[in-house]
Amino acid sequence: MDTMFGLSNRVAIVTGASSGLGLGFARTLATAGATVYAAARRLDRLEALAAEVPSIVPVQCDVTVDSDRRALVDRCFEQSGRLDVLVNNAGKPGLPNAEDETLDGFQSILDVNLVAGFHLATYAAGKIPPGATASFVNISSVIGLVSTAPIGGASYAASKAGTLGLTRELAGQWGRRGIRVNAVVPGWFDTEMTDGLFTNDKSAGWVRRNTMLGRGGADGEIDGAVLFLASDASSYMTGQTLIVDGGWTAR
Repeated sequence: MDTMFGLSNRVAIVTGASSGLGLGFARTLATAGATVYAAARRLDRLEALAAEVPSIVPVQCDVTVDSDRRALVDRCFEQSGRLDVLVNNAGKPGLPNAEDETLDGFQSILDVNLVAGFHLATYAAGKIPPGATASFVNISSVIGLVSTAPIGGASYAASKAGTLGLTRELAGQWGRRGIRVNAVVPGWFDTEMTDGLFTNDKSAGWVRRNTMLGRGGADGEIDGAVLFLASDASSYMTGQTLIVDGGWTAR
């Protein structure tokens, strides 16, 4: 099992790692043996995580800033000499009603949720030497697969659907180089991004009624999917979408 799922002597980058799902991903990869460059804007939270998990390297990074993205990848290669895993997790929600979104607001969501991940992936891929292998994992959403109106939003749906198309295309372009690219699609988890969803009786009931397992996701229930795609357990997988939604999209 250690051979299949272990990440000893490997190096990972996880964006959006200061809270929510990203924090869990960083902790899980580090626990599996990886040195994890945990990136986010809130450095204090990253430093608290690193104090708890020594193999985590906190890096302050705004993924919408070109120089921050480059500095994150450069630091990883300069200090560790390699990159084995990239988890593009950073994201933010848009407004639920399309008519309320401005063009600038729409663009800002795509910049965080789609453009940043594209640039991090392409910049990192350019530094991975011939003969080396790597696994890139893009975090999408059920909102990128199906309409979840009145929750979701046009910009968010577009960015997360775009993430899935980007995943397939990069997988096709880089497969023969040994760089695998897959996506994880989370369902409804109680995080900062879904603030209020589970504390409101109406919306919480909506999740329960429309999820086959009758509940939202619990802490840690998606971490194994990311570890699977990051590790050798998925060495013959690329261009795929792994849905972890309690059966939401299977209805």
